[in-house]
Amino acid sequence: MCELMGMSANVPTDICFSFAGFLHRGGGTGPHRDGWGIAFYEEGGYREFRDPHPSVDSPIARLICDYPIKSNVVISHIRQANVGGVKLANTHPFTREMWGRPWCYAHNGQLSSDWKSLPLNGFTPVGTTDSEHAFCFIMGQLREHFPQPPDDPERLWALLHRLCEQLRELGVFNMLLSDGDYLYTYCSTKLAHITRRAPFGEAELSDAEMTVNFVEHTTPDDIVSVIATEPLTHNECWQRLQPGELVVWKSGEICARYVSN
Repeated sequence: MCELMGMSANVPTDICFSFAGFLHRGGGTGPHRDGWGIAFYEEGGYREFRDPHPSVDSPIARLICDYPIKSNVVISHIRQANVGGVKLANTHPFTREMWGRPWCYAHNGQLSSDWKSLPLNGFTPVGTTDSEHAFCFIMGQLREHFPQPPDDPERLWALLHRLCEQLRELGVFNMLLSDGDYLYTYCSTKLAHITRRAPFGEAELSDAEMTVNFVEHTTPDDIVSVIATEPLTHNECWQRLQPGELVVWKSGEICARYVSN
């Protein structure tokens, strides 16, 4: 299956270190050779790179490693195709506009054939994946229930958790979703996270020979959380999400958790 990586931070932060290890899983240390993508929210804007080729061999991926784009929210995905051909239209992350914001989404897993019957309510897939269809379903349901952004965001969070639970009933549904303000992470089978804050230390990548001392690149007030399908470092203590758990992140901190009944 595919793999996911996300970041939420309280200050604009680059993802170069984590991405340097993650990209090796796209055809190097892992079998995910069918495309990759990464999206950055920065200063009210949105920047995205997608490539249907393996990330380990991609000049665009190397650019991301060498070009420290600073962002508060990042979503990245490497693909092992199950549903839909290997092409740019089927490469994650996917993006749609709602309420004047770009919503970004990536999915790890595979749904049963019943996914084709999910109502879309005005959001139309461009490609042919179950992942993008599920994204359009989620967006359509959110907009149907909330034509305008709700005054109480917890109402939206609770609905999002119910939608994710509905999709989990159709198969494996691990997800990252963001509107640039909040980052939503839902675990069906596998997701892990780590929050780095002062006192910072050294981290060593699991998939590449690279070590970083975060003391040299941070201030005492920085808070950076990284979420991934599998831990990206081997000398840090990552926490596993529970199946059926939705975690809401903002500025590197957990705002809310929703779990299966």
